[in-house]
Amino acid sequence: MPKRLTEKQKEEIVKSFKSGIAIEVLSEKYNCTNSTIIRNLKKILGELKYQEFTNKSKSNIEKSKTKKNQTNDSNNKDFDSENFSKYSNSPIVLNENTTASNFAPIDAFFEIAPLDYEIDSSSRKELSSVSLSEVDFPKVVYMVVDKKIELEIKLLKDFPEWDFLPYGDLNRKTIEIFFDLNLAKRSCKKEQKVLKVPNTDVFRIAAPVLLKKGISRIVCAENLIAL
Repeated sequence: MPKRLTEKQKEEIVKSFKSGIAIEVLSEKYNCTNSTIIRNLKKILGELKYQEFTNKSKSNIEKSKTKKNQTNDSNNKDFDSENFSKYSNSPIVLNENTTASNFAPIDAFFEIAPLDYEIDSSSRKELSSVSLSEVDFPKVVYMVVDKKIELEIKLLKDFPEWDFLPYGDLNRKTIEIFFDLNLAKRSCKKEQKVLKVPNTDVFRIAAPVLLKKGISRIVCAENLIAL
């Protein structure tokens, strides 16, 4: 399980993001996924501020591209028709070993045989999720349930931070768990309540039952967990 970001790291990430550092660069620097960076930025800055800085960053990139194109156009104009005429009229000096045969058209051709290489056409391994057996849960986690203690089942596409996954994965049924009580309360609606799970081994025990119900993923703060 990837290490969780410290408060100091979160502060550094926010400061760097405000200064225009790309999310991909930050995720590589702090050894975590893009979704982890985005989630923490939204949590600290709020949706509106996060979007504001994102739009500003995109605008700066576009301005930089426009300026670069204008510079290239200006350089191209410097090489005007007069200069072209000047260079085109200059004699071409050939190496003494160069003969006319070097420039003669090639009448013959030969065929290159295809490489005898076996291509692996098997399905690509899904690398975004971590196996349930590899997850080191904290002692207590929290879940959001309805008044009848029924699990809130969502599709993976309901979570914006995982929208980069293939379409087939986005339609997987999931349940969400929270490591922090305050985060769980924020996600809780009026007709729902927060359920404390003091024994996290229950997820490993209940995995076969969840799979029978079509639930194959658990979404949590840092990972997408495969049952």
